[in-house]
Amino acid sequence: MRKLFYSLVLIFFQLIAFGQKFTLEAVKSYAFPTELIRSTQGDKIAWAMDEKGIRNIYVAEAPNFTARKLTSFKEDDGQELSSISISDDGKWVLFVRGGDHGANFDDEKAVNPAGNTEPQTVRVMQIAFTGGPIRVISEGDFPVISPDNKVVAYIKEGQPWICKLDTNENEDFLEAPVRLLKTRGSVHSLTWAPGGKKLAFVANRGDHSFIGYLEMGKNAVNWIDPAFAKDFSPNWSPDGSQLGFIRTPAEGGSADSLTQRKRIPWSIRKAGLVAGEKSTLVWEAPNTYRGSIPTTHGGTNLHWARQDRLVFTSYHDGWPHAYSVAPTGGAALLLSPGEFMVEHLSVSADGNSIYFDANTGGEDTDKDRRHICQVSVDKADMKVLTPGKGIEWTAVSVAGGYAYIGAGAQKAPQLMLSTSSTARSLTESLIPVEFPTSALVEPKQVIFKSLDGLTIHGQIFDNSNGAQKKPAIIFVHGGPPRQMLLGWHYSDYYSNAYALNQYLANQGFVVLSVNYRLGIGYGYDFHNPKSAGQWGASEYLDIKAAGEWLAQQSYVDPKKIALYGGSYGGYLTALALARDSKLFVAGVDIHGVHDWAHQREIPMELLSGPHKAPDADWATSLSYRSSPISSIDTWKSPVLFIHADDDRNVPFSQSIDLINRLQKKKVPMETMVIVDDTHHWMKFSNAIKVFQATADYLKAQLTK
Repeated sequence: MRKLFYSLVLIFFQLIAFGQKFTLEAVKSYAFPTELIRSTQGDKIAWAMDEKGIRNIYVAEAPNFTARKLTSFKEDDGQELSSISISDDGKWVLFVRGGDHGANFDDEKAVNPAGNTEPQTVRVMQIAFTGGPIRVISEGDFPVISPDNKVVAYIKEGQPWICKLDTNENEDFLEAPVRLLKTRGSVHSLTWAPGGKKLAFVANRGDHSFIGYLEMGKNAVNWIDPAFAKDFSPNWSPDGSQLGFIRTPAEGGSADSLTQRKRIPWSIRKAGLVAGEKSTLVWEAPNTYRGSIPTTHGGTNLHWARQDRLVFTSYHDGWPHAYSVAPTGGAALLLSPGEFMVEHLSVSADGNSIYFDANTGGEDTDKDRRHICQVSVDKADMKVLTPGKGIEWTAVSVAGGYAYIGAGAQKAPQLMLSTSSTARSLTESLIPVEFPTSALVEPKQVIFKSLDGLTIHGQIFDNSNGAQKKPAIIFVHGGPPRQMLLGWHYSDYYSNAYALNQYLANQGFVVLSVNYRLGIGYGYDFHNPKSAGQWGASEYLDIKAAGEWLAQQSYVDPKKIALYGGSYGGYLTALALARDSKLFVAGVDIHGVHDWAHQREIPMELLSGPHKAPDADWATSLSYRSSPISSIDTWKSPVLFIHADDDRNVPFSQSIDLINRLQKKKVPMETMVIVDDTHHWMKFSNAIKVFQATADYLKAQLTK
């Protein structure tokens, strides 16, 4: 009798959960933390919070680390906050307001989704850690504060500038910004030497790049072993006597295959500061495809952590792992062995260990999660610090512990502090009362075979008990080097998608999020498959397989399967509707790629003449056949197109072209244009508009 009672209680609460409806705006109301950084000593931290499009900087300090709002911006105006830093003396917080730093091009230019008559420029700003008025230092980007706390260097119009921080000091120089130097190409990666008397940088000259440094008070640039190469990622040794950096070959040479993948060799080198001194090799990646320069978060993640240790990431054993090597050279020490990837590396305040997040832990499903890990820089003693069913990322060491961003299937992203083996949220109070925590479903990991036998992971969102057949929606992520997780995502763009998937499940749909090949998290060969993208679109096999897998499930109506995706996900959505309208009855294509020839143009010199690539004709044909425009004759399913016209990742013209083609074929469609916003929906109200339109369109098509 008691067993029956508890069963009835369980069913009762399940019915309550299934019956809880929430709005899209409610599930999108969470405050999203980004840009977490610490002071040099780890006694202060700062981060940005996006609260329904209103972005501000928060700070906290030892010993209690109580969160405090530092800035007071009040509008959803689409102006992001980036490049946050704290001066070594803890007095100042610097940041950049404006731009779109997730863009593929023009990321440093002003964005104006609010439609102001005078767009807000991208500016370097300064505020006291204790609070007070904001000082606008200059138009510019990527500020770095000198270790002596006197000046800030930053990039403006591709060149390095400098400005005094404290205008109350009695020194009479640098009251206004001054350009440090003018050099050919564009400058990036400003890096101060310890003591603040030297500033290193990269001068990008197109097919090659040099590393140089400038000594304050002197007028000559010192170039570090200039070569026929691309040198980047300068790192000062802790004593300031040497520079470590990454070297890859310069562009050029005889025409090679366009369609075959190529190894991109790379090495770690170091050099002293004596004029004319050659650099020496510290470590070189193996001569294999897997030994190519890594393309996961942070690339090589080179850090000169300790005088006797450089740390970096490499993909050469088939997984992006953390390594360390002595500056004198020798074998690299693998710090994170296992079949998993590492992301978001940071060095501890004392230089003795590194923090990172990885898709590993004690759960069978951890391949589709992230957990914070720590390892010493000189021995492979890695430990998972945040095991369980949460999602954690971007850890930094602080006094007495570490801070990170943590989330879960239902728990919205929050700034967390872990000390003495206990963790607490610093931003839990910022979660709005309307956020529907208890009504969110826990996505379930699913694993199925693609059409060619490749193993594919996905996550199912479903708030029912599986007793009835429901319409189903496939979500196709963008990138493509991304991985969707069993909870809220560490990218604000994909946290938007997670919120929409939760909303669609709450509205009665089965949602399947697919981690197709080309994505990260499952090893080098999965990340770098053959015949993918514009050279064959083999990843579409995984999307079609997902649709066929759904159609076979007892709880899915096989005649009502739709899909949606943005960016690369928009590309695969369009490809699905064009090639398989019988399987996919409708779709929403959000700023997708539709013609590879205009997204990744092949240089004309490789298509004809003496420098013609050996497979130029085949590449041109393959690129076209891998584009949705090649299959519009079989496109029958209705579609909604959404695109912002200041898109800096996928040009607006990609949607114009396909829409014009489909109109001639009389394919049923609807369209939505977002004026002056970007690929990343910088304005919260625009994001709500886009995702509500997506949901409404899918509901209308699947409930006919």
